[in-house]
Amino acid sequence: MTTAIASATPTGTTLLNVWQRLAEQFPKQIALRDPHAQPVFEITYGNLFRQIQALAGGLQALGIRAGDRVALIADNSPRWLMADLAILFTGAVDVPRSAMADPEELGYILRHSGSTTLVVQDLKTLERIQSHVQELGLERVLLLSDEEKQGVLNFSQWLQRGQTYRFQPPQLERSQLATIIYTSGTSGRPKGVMLSHGNLMHQVENLEVVVQPQVGNKVLTILPTWHSYERACEYFLLSRACTLVYTNPRFIKQDLKQEQPHFLVAVPRIWETVYDGIQRQFKEKSPLMQKVIRTLMGLSERYVLAGRIARNQSILHYGASSSFRFKARLQQLLLLPLHQLGDLLIYRKVRQALGPNFQHAISGGASLPAYLDLFYEVVGISILNGYGLTETSPVLCARRPELNVRGTAGPPLPGTEFRIVDPESRDPLPQGQKGLIMARGPQVMMGYYNNPEATAKVLTAEGWFDTGDLGWLTPDGQLVITGRAKDTIVLLNGENIEPQPLEDACLQSPYISQIVVVGQDQKKLAALIYPNLDTLKAWAGEQGIPTSEPELLSSPQVRSLILSELCSHIQQRPGYRPVDQIGDFRFLPEPLSMENGLMTQTLKIKRNSVAERYAHLIQEMYPA
Repeated sequence: MTTAIASATPTGTTLLNVWQRLAEQFPKQIALRDPHAQPVFEITYGNLFRQIQALAGGLQALGIRAGDRVALIADNSPRWLMADLAILFTGAVDVPRSAMADPEELGYILRHSGSTTLVVQDLKTLERIQSHVQELGLERVLLLSDEEKQGVLNFSQWLQRGQTYRFQPPQLERSQLATIIYTSGTSGRPKGVMLSHGNLMHQVENLEVVVQPQVGNKVLTILPTWHSYERACEYFLLSRACTLVYTNPRFIKQDLKQEQPHFLVAVPRIWETVYDGIQRQFKEKSPLMQKVIRTLMGLSERYVLAGRIARNQSILHYGASSSFRFKARLQQLLLLPLHQLGDLLIYRKVRQALGPNFQHAISGGASLPAYLDLFYEVVGISILNGYGLTETSPVLCARRPELNVRGTAGPPLPGTEFRIVDPESRDPLPQGQKGLIMARGPQVMMGYYNNPEATAKVLTAEGWFDTGDLGWLTPDGQLVITGRAKDTIVLLNGENIEPQPLEDACLQSPYISQIVVVGQDQKKLAALIYPNLDTLKAWAGEQGIPTSEPELLSSPQVRSLILSELCSHIQQRPGYRPVDQIGDFRFLPEPLSMENGLMTQTLKIKRNSVAERYAHLIQEMYPA
């Protein structure tokens, strides 16, 4: 059996107890800071807890009780966190979603969750979903803004009402449902992931094995707070009395310099953007300096890779002989002076862009590409990559500063088990063999809300959760992700995309016969397409374009046509999002079929097989 387990989760408290302690021990420590608010917003732990209590009292004054579902439709702001905790402290269940989500999706979430109260970002957001609010007869609507509307309680009024009503803390249990987070499902309808107070507290109590922040350390927050990844990290870092600083893509470069954070929670897309910016700066240097940079970077890459082998931390060389590792150590020592020269001339300047206090980046939401892992190791920036899902609260495992094995997602958190099984039989596989990743631990969800069938598909009676991902375990129990057994595509920015609805839309084009959307761990979608040759040749003949197959498929006009077809059909889909667009494609040399092993007997596309066979075409669309 291939299983790895860490120590059990200690008995703990709830978030309410955590915040009571914070307010008592660090009343004057800055908890939240928004440097872009007018005026700049700052609030201490003492004042923040008092306001959260007042908001919780306001909810109780409105008749909200333990177990009631309260929808929280808003994006990042200090008031989001205050509303979130106020809801949880009453024992109610919050149902968070972005204010920018499709109105029909928000309407479905409101109905499916049985939400009786709505907390919404502002009047503009409320107007987008007003028809659903009226249809459901929601009488309790609260704003996070100070705008005024009859029958709606704005933030200041909500706060004032709570200050005149003494908050009565309920007896919260860790087994109690805390939040329902809706995530994309293969049916096209989002599924409501039920997380308990104990699920959330597991992350608060155990992420310290990854990082050990100190009181007053600054943390930049840029990801959507309603995502379980950012939310869990914020809960943990705030529980350690850090200062949470709100930023956004427009200001992140400025804030890294001015705020001088100690930590940044981000997705790989952020690190790719930083990498691209650094590469642009390199290209602005003189031809001679560019050559020096390329030479030193190449030597440093060899230095780093040799070091991985010497430390037995190269996932490509596990079990290497002692003599092989000794030679790698010698190579590393020989390259050390040149690596130090690179650090003196180049790498330390790269690190300076993150500020003098920067310790670690915490990366999750998608796999970190190997080239980024290598680059940041070369320049000396510590990225602690982790792995998890909304259904696991979310972190299952993460790399550590003292055990930062690149290419892995790290060892499991305390109390967490992994099992690698055969995707078909579900029989355990030997250590080191690739298979389906099953996980078990205190952070695994209670189930999908009002969806026992979907729950039964992924959660066994023994508590094992089917992650839908493929991977293997190293000899010392670290998880290596190799692909996805399920179809969901996760982009570098953490967006989950179901390919089937997009493919169905594109197949409406008369010029497309078969299509496979790809893009796992990339910044945009792409596609592999087998065209409808007859229709395409007819169109080409009308345009005066050569119709022989090689000339036809290499024609710039045909390429423009297909891109236009992809764009228009995807845009016509209900609930269209810009992230759904397909940015590039390649033609397949033959149709997908049972005969060539790329379709099942029920005529379903074998996505993993297609990706493996045509990896070279996919690589052309995503050059490093």
